[in-house]
Amino acid sequence: MNRRRIRLGWLALCFALAACGTDPTQRPPEKPMVPRGYVDRLEIQVDDRVLSFGPFVGYYFKPASGNDLSQLDFLCFNERSFYTRDLPAGALLYSGQARWWRLPDTKAAIPADGRRIVPVFFSQAPDAWLDSRPAPQDDNIHFHSAHDGRGAVSYGYWLRHTAKARFTYDMGGRVTRGSPLYHRVEPGPDRQFARIIEFDHGPAD
Repeated sequence: MNRRRIRLGWLALCFALAACGTDPTQRPPEKPMVPRGYVDRLEIQVDDRVLSFGPFVGYYFKPASGNDLSQLDFLCFNERSFYTRDLPAGALLYSGQARWWRLPDTKAAIPADGRRIVPVFFSQAPDAWLDSRPAPQDDNIHFHSAHDGRGAVSYGYWLRHTAKARFTYDMGGRVTRGSPLYHRVEPGPDRQFARIIEFDHGPAD
């Protein structure tokens, strides 16, 4: 990894930091209490391209060290009760680490079907994508891609989720037993998290 190729989109970050530092009493109901320094969207320069990562519901990121975007800390909140009905809206569900990565080139095309986020479960993913994920591989089981103006790219982050509470991950009641997303979560590393590679084509706006 050539870290000199990765730098922060300073303007976007500064605007986001300003928003994160607002008075908690002014936040709308159910808005998570995001600590200062965490943002919901990053801009990453790779060679002559500027890629975006995020935003997606409830996730907030900051560099683990300085301005180095190759490794992030993140928090995941139950924003708008999006992930579980067991805990209040805005509750902290996970903390974790994210590692910048590029999926190896394969004959498989990046999937696109009109949805913003297109999932590829491990059972359907090329072996090269799975075999190349960073150690410890038992914890790096969820990949979320970055995107540019044309859609999803092969760059993104492997996310390691550490649960902060007990709850049922049921997507706010939108999935039930039998779904690969549905599982019971206990505090600690969530190794039952869906084994999935998500290609994010970016928000419509």
